[in-house]
Amino acid sequence: MIQHFHRIFVIGVLVVAMAIGGAVVSSAAEWGPPDPEALVPVELASVEWAGVELAQAKPEAEAENDVNDPLEPMNRGIFEFNEFFLQWILGPISGVYKDFVPDPIRRSVGNILHLVASPIILANDLLQAEWERAWITTQRTVVNATIGVAGAFDVAETLGLPRHNEDFGQTLAVWGIGEGFYLVIPFFGPSNPRDGIGKFVDGYVHPLGRWASNTDREEISYGLFAASGVHDYSEIKDELDQIRKTSIDYYAAIRSMFRQKRAAEIRNGAEVDLPPIPDLGFDIDMDEIDKPSAGAGDKPAARSGELSAN
Repeated sequence: MIQHFHRIFVIGVLVVAMAIGGAVVSSAAEWGPPDPEALVPVELASVEWAGVELAQAKPEAEAENDVNDPLEPMNRGIFEFNEFFLQWILGPISGVYKDFVPDPIRRSVGNILHLVASPIILANDLLQAEWERAWITTQRTVVNATIGVAGAFDVAETLGLPRHNEDFGQTLAVWGIGEGFYLVIPFFGPSNPRDGIGKFVDGYVHPLGRWASNTDREEISYGLFAASGVHDYSEIKDELDQIRKTSIDYYAAIRSMFRQKRAAEIRNGAEVDLPPIPDLGFDIDMDEIDKPSAGAGDKPAARSGELSAN
């Protein structure tokens, strides 16, 4: 029953997103290769860590960065639904996890989840022609899967092989597909048609997800879904709580920060010095739920500049 619900939900979201996207696809400026200037975020040095000034600058900053939200009334409704879920269901569970599970164990959980996402990261490294990063991903996977005891320890990091993330939404962006309009997806948070399709593709082709589906071991995918949701939200819960308290318009602040963060990931530049966004990394395929990663890459044409961040 739950399985069929997920199928219907994914198909419905994609159909709606693509249908509405068809209405704006005629705009070549929006759907063409990203404009380097348009991807550069507002000056970050003057933005308070908690995002207060970002929210207060809404009339001017959003006029440039966040105007493409034609579904804002609907998005705000879904955003409120997600907030209820985060604060009253996932939030308390994540709080217990963070308060009672020792840091070393939580780090190991994060390491294992990243190892599980390695096939998706590697595939998108290759699709973006990021050969050096693909080689790093391959080495990290081998080292952490063996010496790192099935990913429990990030031995590769200590050997000078830094962690990075990639997803199919970023791959589409690298090859010139515009993000389209802003879209809030139930449970999944801030997104857009391009990244929504990317999540679907990543989840559907993940080798572990395919194996679990083909061998009737769906509990593995559900377990990863739950673990990734709890772990990821526990890492950003405190920061988001602070932004909720200090932002004039929390919805607008998250929307602006999501776009800046996503632009930085796509350009593979320095990390944007902003609090994390509640994009929990939930991804589902047609039969189950899985967790690919998000990350960065920078070689093909769409990455012709560097994102500056202080």
